[in-house]
Amino acid sequence: MSNNRDKLFEVNLRGGRRELFRNMQELVLTVGDKVVVEAEKGLEFGTIQGVRTKIPCCASKKQEQIHVIKRLASPSDIDKEATNRSKEEVAGTMCRDEIQKLKLDMKLVEVEMQFDGSKMVFYFTADHRVDFRQLVKNLAGSFRCRIELRQIGVRDEAKRLGGVGVCGRPQCCSTFLVEMPQITTQLARDQQLSLNPTKISGNCGRLLCCLQYEEDAYLEAYKNLPRSGSKFTPDGKEKAGDVVFVDIFKNRIQVRTWEKGVNSFNWYTKDELDQGKIEEPELRYDNRH
Repeated sequence: MSNNRDKLFEVNLRGGRRELFRNMQELVLTVGDKVVVEAEKGLEFGTIQGVRTKIPCCASKKQEQIHVIKRLASPSDIDKEATNRSKEEVAGTMCRDEIQKLKLDMKLVEVEMQFDGSKMVFYFTADHRVDFRQLVKNLAGSFRCRIELRQIGVRDEAKRLGGVGVCGRPQCCSTFLVEMPQITTQLARDQQLSLNPTKISGNCGRLLCCLQYEEDAYLEAYKNLPRSGSKFTPDGKEKAGDVVFVDIFKNRIQVRTWEKGVNSFNWYTKDELDQGKIEEPELRYDNRH
């Protein structure tokens, strides 16, 4: 693989983070290489996941300032990373014991030690504000480094822990998503999905990130077709029916009408739509996650 300073290397870091780095030293790098990078908060250890030629449009503003790859990881760097992981396991066990002793209403998710060993971050979730000052003192007394406790949300917890989604594949947030997208129930409505929370929620309990993937295709289709929930009055008729299904693949809609106590379902093509009257429903951008 050729290397130059214009290429951006996507590096997997701790906590499921993926960030872009420049190869200013023009090191010979390939996918899978272990590297030490200069990140926002100091040196970090990571694995090269891929190569890009430009910053993706979905990247967050924090990635507009691209950091650099310092070096290929040496055997001593790899040993140091393994030592850090061992310390994290010990710290995690101790932290959980202290949480239980202090009767704190919080859940430890993960412990992350900075590569140079100067700081240890304890990620946790909690429903309410937690006074963990005594916990920090106890931890600081056992580990000769800075101690930081950081509260995260359920989506970040799922990203860090990893898992398999309802599709049978590894979670998107844990594998390739650079940032958490904003998802609303309107996306599920656009795609005519059940609004049953158990059907459209991920392991984190929030709306599925993958609801965004097909949204553009549906929005493009709705430029020519009415949305489900619209009112449609066929040409030459006075009584309107409810659009119950939109077939964007065959460019048609299914309409339900109520006549003499009986539901009637009929399909209408695009040509028939153009001759009738359509009343679109009001969009609701609620339940943002």
